[in-house]
Amino acid sequence: MAKDKVRFVCQSCGHMHLRWQGKCDGCGEWNTLVEEVVVERKEPNIKRYSAQRPVPLSEVGSEHAERISSGYSEIDRVFGGGIMPGSVILVAGEPGIGKSTLLLQSAVAMALNGLKVLYITGEESAGQVKVRALRLSRQCEINLDLLAETSAEIAAGFAIDYNIVIVDSIQSMASSALESTPGNVAQVRQCASVFIEVAKKHNIPIFLIGHVTKSGVIAGPRVLEHAVDVVLTLEGDRFSELRILRTSKNRFGGTGEIGVFSMASEGLVEVENPSSAFINHHKEPVPGSVIFAGLEGARPLFVEIQALASPTAYSSPQRVVQGLDPRRFMLLMAILERRAGFQLSRQDLFINVVGGVSLAERTSDLGIALAVASSVQDIPISPKIAVFGEIGLTGELRSTPRALPRIKEAARLGFTEVLMPSMQGKVPKVEGFKVSGVEDLFGAFANALGRKK
Repeated sequence: MAKDKVRFVCQSCGHMHLRWQGKCDGCGEWNTLVEEVVVERKEPNIKRYSAQRPVPLSEVGSEHAERISSGYSEIDRVFGGGIMPGSVILVAGEPGIGKSTLLLQSAVAMALNGLKVLYITGEESAGQVKVRALRLSRQCEINLDLLAETSAEIAAGFAIDYNIVIVDSIQSMASSALESTPGNVAQVRQCASVFIEVAKKHNIPIFLIGHVTKSGVIAGPRVLEHAVDVVLTLEGDRFSELRILRTSKNRFGGTGEIGVFSMASEGLVEVENPSSAFINHHKEPVPGSVIFAGLEGARPLFVEIQALASPTAYSSPQRVVQGLDPRRFMLLMAILERRAGFQLSRQDLFINVVGGVSLAERTSDLGIALAVASSVQDIPISPKIAVFGEIGLTGELRSTPRALPRIKEAARLGFTEVLMPSMQGKVPKVEGFKVSGVEDLFGAFANALGRKK
């Protein structure tokens, strides 16, 4: 009897090693090698489709490019207008954030629209999925079929008869080509390739639900994100009702688009006006509160940035940051100290983005700086002013792309003024609305806080 071959595979990058070692040669990560038993087979279970022939672009039918509606406008927005046939979509997020709920709701909506949908569950029984489906929709006489299966080959064999396929989750699937346990790098890569092959051959959109690691990255090999067509991430605080569906990769549309939902007893509900959900309306102006006029993809998104400065009782002041890049925050605090003269070395600083939103846009710099300055000086900023702008290392404000959509959204939401960088002394003009352009931090402080240079 031949002895099984053993390999050690990195859980981060998938690089294979003949023996165990502490550091991966492929990505340099430590303690990521996992032992796997590899069984080589001469004949794979899924054969290549040799009957395929190249097709001229002029002869490709329009059905290959016609998008499919998910049943929810927020999801269609993230996809760039709908689901592309034959695409493979990876939906990732933390446990309990609502990935299965969102896709089950979409499956029910698409089934009600006449599409034949298959929901493959490897983590729950068919009865458990039905209980959740009945909570979301009381209608059972629809084209939605459930399959409780963990074999990738068997599930792929049933998938070819449907219009939409959802796999919950890819980490629970196992391929008979490998004897390693489900969820490791080799199994995730092999199972994903099985479903990708079916999607491309039969022009079927397939959703793959994926887990994330403790560090927040998608579990499994990095090649999985490169192999799929769309990568979506469901974000949000589990203790908050708001959820954000964000696209980080989209071969058929733009990236950075978001869809906003609210978790309710009947499932995830679309939020028609996201900006109003992230803005707290205070009865009176409060020091340390600033409204940031952001832009996520093509959608303006206004959020409230809150800062609190307090005298420290320790030798090293605390810096607690939520919803922002901590390194970017420390850089901005250094600019405030060096360029604007703020004494922050004896201040504990706490900053938070309301609603559990994570801001990656550098145009939030001005909002962060004004929130901290407002809290330190105990001077409130008018809640009717929205701000945006990137701050340079010398304290200057840099020009901001796509300023006009932010200004128009501010006017629609009832703001009276927008504070932004002046672009060579010029700012966009909107009839009946005040747009104030400033060149540096001193101009911003003078405008918002009444501080003179």
